[in-house]
Amino acid sequence: MNAINVERLLAQASEQAGGLDDFGPGNYREALRVLSDSLAREANLSPQGAQMLQGKLQAQLVNRLVIQDYCRRHPEILQERVEDPLVIVGLPRTGTTLLQRMLATDARFSSAAWWETRYPAPLPGEDVRDPSQRIAAAREEVAQMIRFIPDILAIHPLDAMAADEEFMLMEHSFLCAMDSYANVPAYTGWLAQQDHTEVYACLKTMLQFLQWQKRQRGEKPAQRWVLKTPQHLHTLEVLFRVFPGAQVVLTHRDPLQTIPSMASMAHTLWKLYADDPDPVTAGRQWSEQMRRGTDHAMAVRDAMPAERFLDVRFEDTVRDPFGVAQAVYRFAGMPLTETARAGMWAWMESNPRNQRAAHAYTPERFGLSEAQLERDFAGYRARHILNRKPPE
Repeated sequence: MNAINVERLLAQASEQAGGLDDFGPGNYREALRVLSDSLAREANLSPQGAQMLQGKLQAQLVNRLVIQDYCRRHPEILQERVEDPLVIVGLPRTGTTLLQRMLATDARFSSAAWWETRYPAPLPGEDVRDPSQRIAAAREEVAQMIRFIPDILAIHPLDAMAADEEFMLMEHSFLCAMDSYANVPAYTGWLAQQDHTEVYACLKTMLQFLQWQKRQRGEKPAQRWVLKTPQHLHTLEVLFRVFPGAQVVLTHRDPLQTIPSMASMAHTLWKLYADDPDPVTAGRQWSEQMRRGTDHAMAVRDAMPAERFLDVRFEDTVRDPFGVAQAVYRFAGMPLTETARAGMWAWMESNPRNQRAAHAYTPERFGLSEAQLERDFAGYRARHILNRKPPE
């Protein structure tokens, strides 16, 4: 594909947004240029994939314009209090989705459903109090993804109406997560050198806007947000700076199990957009990224007060979800009420893990070996896996 003309993309977004031209603060132009060049030179996108990604970028630019306009017309949006989220952070495949969705059944927690992270701003002509157009679009998009790659449900339980990761909100900075969709090593390398403060400033504004929209829909205000994405492994110190009241639940599982599974997930996403993406490239690239992420998270943790963190093991979440929930609520300083417990139980009854298809893969397909993973994650495994303490 040819490189995306960034200025033309910005102009098209402005036209689509009815002439709005304030995209808000940030280094989005340079980020888009670096990403566009990397996509053109490295990603081997299919014609359909190139069209889909360009459409995704344009939609995110439109969202920036619309959200900036709402914040200008409704300055109270930026007064919404979101500074103290409970944030679930860990390697992919460590039970983060189970834990977040279980907690999200409690009305005292705010969460963003997949449709909200995909369509955070009202569509043209849509009443902010009635997001039915966005919900319908999200449902159809999820259905299309499942039709195109049925295996994706064995990897991640996609559901337009369920709580999901905030990385699609963070993507609006264009400084986050785009390498989840395509092989863009030049962009990834550039990204590692950037200041991610604006990513979290963008996330904060997005959460404030979503919270304000919930108010307009008549939803009862919650006490705090529950968030989760592995992206935070690389930037925990920025998370705490922008969200000073944040508490972090760190989820753990042996990388010998999680990294090959995560490589399969990344390769599956790449297949949505690229012609015959290389599984070995996906495996080695994401293994290295997760190694850097876990090393960085351990270093940040060592420099901060211990009470900001809670460790949760995947095996405990699966074996005793209510015991883990009790520990999380104790950590958060919130009582685990009978109402909350009943909501969690009802959700678990409706979403049993054994209904999902088995996720079939081999580490070797992704260029991974047990010896390499033991070496690369030696520090993390020594601290969190091999030296396991019995659950409290």
